[in-house]
Amino acid sequence: MEITAGMVKQLRDSTGVGMMDCKKALAETNGDMEAAIDWLRTRGLAKAAKKADRVAAEGLVGIATAGTSAAAVEVNSETDFVARNEQFQDIVGTIAKLALDANGDVAKLADMPFPGSANSVSAELNDAIAKIGENMNLRRTAIVSVTDGVVESYVHNAVKAGLGKIGILVALESSGDKAALSALGKQLAMHIAAAQPQAISTDELDQDVVARERAIILEQVKESGKSAEIAEKMVEGRMRKYFEEVTLLSQVFVIDGETKVADAIKNAEKDVGAPIKLTRFVRFALGEGIEKAESDFAAEVAATAGVKN
Repeated sequence: MEITAGMVKQLRDSTGVGMMDCKKALAETNGDMEAAIDWLRTRGLAKAAKKADRVAAEGLVGIATAGTSAAAVEVNSETDFVARNEQFQDIVGTIAKLALDANGDVAKLADMPFPGSANSVSAELNDAIAKIGENMNLRRTAIVSVTDGVVESYVHNAVKAGLGKIGILVALESSGDKAALSALGKQLAMHIAAAQPQAISTDELDQDVVARERAIILEQVKESGKSAEIAEKMVEGRMRKYFEEVTLLSQVFVIDGETKVADAIKNAEKDVGAPIKLTRFVRFALGEGIEKAESDFAAEVAATAGVKN
């Protein structure tokens, strides 16, 4: 497969590794970007690449709450300028409220009637595209509910109430004091915004992702020349550390920098006066998973790396 300058630049932006190493990684993996990242990582040249580091899409994340339910939506635009447009902000805020009845179904949400208009949500966005002059897209939605407890939310980099760059929802089930439970929920939401957990616990992690991580660590250990017995212990030790970094209950609570989140929840039961169970969280970061458009810098990469553009 032909390795282009754009591919080299994308891998470089994702990993921070030099262009020549990126070019070699792509050549070794026949241009497979994910495999090239793994190839670099097994050689200690790149840290775990996070999709959030490789994406850039503008717009807003919107949050709406109603009683023991809350919904999140992401509506994308081409530039941050539009995200600061009051009309766009009003549209996203309205869509977030509608999402409370969409049950996490983005197609259903897109077809719902838009208040004060004869349009559906998707048609209203199309009209806004014509007026504002920039492409927009209703990308995703999620809803969180509890039977007895609280759902708390947090918006990071908020441009106004319920609208910002990162939106968090946290569901806590408990029959205890709701004010104390709410205070804990807000702290957990801020923690999730900062620590970026992938799942509540190890059991909820994507097993394909876990298998991939284990394979990468195994290759790294093999190159150390250790015996099979020691190598296996090293792999297990590094996997434990990996789980501690990506599962919410095992992470160190950012609020105090010492306590594990699971212990912080347990400790909070004294104030709440009843057992607490964290049943779900949602974290929407603007632009996750949307690839950034290539820039003219690819030509500079081509000149340096000696590849075709």
